[in-house]
Amino acid sequence: MAKRDFYEVLGVGRGASADEIKKAYRQKAKELHPDRNKDNPGAEAAFKEVNEAYDALKDPDKKAAYDRFGHAAFDGGMGAAGARGAAGGRGAYGNGDFASAFSDVFDDLFGDFMRGQGGGGRQRAARGSDLRYNLRVSLEESFRGVQKTISVPTSVACAACSGTGAEGGAEPVTCPTCNGMGKVRAQQGFFTVERTCPTCSGLGQIIKNPCKVCQGAGRVEKDRSLSVNIPAGVETGTRIRLAGEGEAGLRGGPAGDLYIFIEVAEHPIFQRDGVNLFCRVPLSIATAALGGEVEVPTIDGGRSRVKVPPGAQSGKQMRLRGKGMPALRGAMSGDMFIELAVETPVNLTPRQKELLREFEKIDADNNPESSSFFRKVKSFWDGMKG
Repeated sequence: MAKRDFYEVLGVGRGASADEIKKAYRQKAKELHPDRNKDNPGAEAAFKEVNEAYDALKDPDKKAAYDRFGHAAFDGGMGAAGARGAAGGRGAYGNGDFASAFSDVFDDLFGDFMRGQGGGGRQRAARGSDLRYNLRVSLEESFRGVQKTISVPTSVACAACSGTGAEGGAEPVTCPTCNGMGKVRAQQGFFTVERTCPTCSGLGQIIKNPCKVCQGAGRVEKDRSLSVNIPAGVETGTRIRLAGEGEAGLRGGPAGDLYIFIEVAEHPIFQRDGVNLFCRVPLSIATAALGGEVEVPTIDGGRSRVKVPPGAQSGKQMRLRGKGMPALRGAMSGDMFIELAVETPVNLTPRQKELLREFEKIDADNNPESSSFFRKVKSFWDGMKG
């Protein structure tokens, strides 16, 4: 029976780009893979045909030879030397050499599928993935440190098979494809190409009787509760690593790590800048003008009395040493800064308005900043006239 045209096998036109050819191959290979077509005896032959077509068309030199001479470029019709010359010296292509086309995209194309199926032992005993968990804490919890219990959805070692992936603790057997070497060799003209074995993914062993609980993966999905110690002084962006608390490995592989990313919630009173805290305290005009004392909270739950000097202005800062946040690493603590904000009174009574107007009339040099500003303004305008 005559061979089908390679472009027809992949379902693309002769002007198709390399990306279009690769995309068509992946789609066809997924549809025809023998593990997905166990009831179709013709699937394996069709799968090999697709791989043969892709191996010829993915290589620019082989593709050029095929476009010029057709199947004769590879089936010996031109002679071995002629086939090598047409293909740019890379060697003739035999029908049994489809492994190269299959292997270079096997992991990318079928890795997730085979991990889900758990059949045939094609799963690599590999380290589990690292996991990320976002944890939100209050500023008070960040100040004193806290122990939190979190629930992490993850993969854990299968109890039924003790993480081996084999039913009843059965031992893996030597892979028949690579005879335990984990690699297979394919001859391409003068070259021998060594690739990872597609049957055992380089492990050298397969599981004949996969565990019915985990389907050979050696792990199952489960929510896990963990107790986490959050040290004092953590900030937004602080990362805590819990070694071995990530996703369980495939078929007994080591577990990944769990990374906890901290977010410190905003506080209604304090603003944080590193180890320092800032607290904005509103003052009445009378207190700001005459001076006095205000009571302010501290992050440890205590209280501090702060003296306000007479004539205090908005924006003036006063420092409370050692009343800030603890350093994450080290014994020092930051400071707390009190920022005064003079508040203009609202909803004045007639009497209050009368008193303010009276005060304004007798106001002399009580507003030095205002007097200085308007002197500068007058000088500016005089200069513009000149």
